[in-house]
Amino acid sequence: MAFATRQFVRAASSDAATAAAKKLLIKHVTIIGGGLMGAGIAQVAAASGHTVVLVDQSDEILKKSTKGIEESLKRVTKKKFADKPEAGAEFIKKTLKNLTTSTDAASVVHSTDLVIEAIVENLDVKNELFKTLDKFAPEHTIFASNTSSLQITKMANATTRQDRFGGLHFFNPVPMMKLVEVIKTPMTSQKTFESLVDFSKAVGKSPVSCKDTPGFIVNRLLVPYMMEAVRLFERGDASKEDIDVAMKLGAGYPMGPFELLDYVGLDTSKYIIDGWHSLEPNNPLFAPSPLLNKLVEEKKLGKKTGEGFYKYK
Repeated sequence: MAFATRQFVRAASSDAATAAAKKLLIKHVTIIGGGLMGAGIAQVAAASGHTVVLVDQSDEILKKSTKGIEESLKRVTKKKFADKPEAGAEFIKKTLKNLTTSTDAASVVHSTDLVIEAIVENLDVKNELFKTLDKFAPEHTIFASNTSSLQITKMANATTRQDRFGGLHFFNPVPMMKLVEVIKTPMTSQKTFESLVDFSKAVGKSPVSCKDTPGFIVNRLLVPYMMEAVRLFERGDASKEDIDVAMKLGAGYPMGPFELLDYVGLDTSKYIIDGWHSLEPNNPLFAPSPLLNKLVEEKKLGKKTGEGFYKYK
């Protein structure tokens, strides 16, 4: 009898270990930040059957976010359900039913499987948010940041769940862009990493994996490329117009580097390169640009202000 009991205990322990090692099936998602990125992530998560709570500081922001999601869903259904308007209307209704909003993050994370942060690119602000939510979220909840340039490891260290923390870098506009960079820190568990990969696939994206290196994959290649274009122009080697035409016709890029800088926002690009320069001051790829700094100082930030490297009506 004692032998049978020992066998049962060993079997139960083994089953528990196996269960603990299993990936987390993410069903409930809390997204912090109702801007373009946060709203976009909320849309694709709700559209794929997840229960989503979108959080921001005010009801006014959240109303604007929800309206933007509705408009985006209408555009999606025009293509996806071109010959089936009734199915399209049902898709929008079902998606919106999966989405709720809140101005109190701490009160809604108690039953969530995944928290995705998509707020301002400021490490101190992000760390304060994660530190607070860490106290209220269940033990199994995974935390992820949508940052494009900050270190995930530093955010994870603000919490007690370093093994349940990773990066989920979506691209703008989220409903259209297929890529998600899944970032694994030295502390991220394999279980967490695989759960984030599965979630990315579940929302219809193609995940790629990267370590917690500055800029991950896309921005690590893209930002130095754009900065080198600015330096080429600064030296007087070519005009910005010719550089843009050369990269579009010669490399097949949909936008030239100056068009892309204006689209992204010159302040955003400056913020990224300044942050990397502080981490690696001797890396020539991360050297600041006097011209970029001047334009940002003059509030010429690109399309959003009507002028950057080009003027916009």
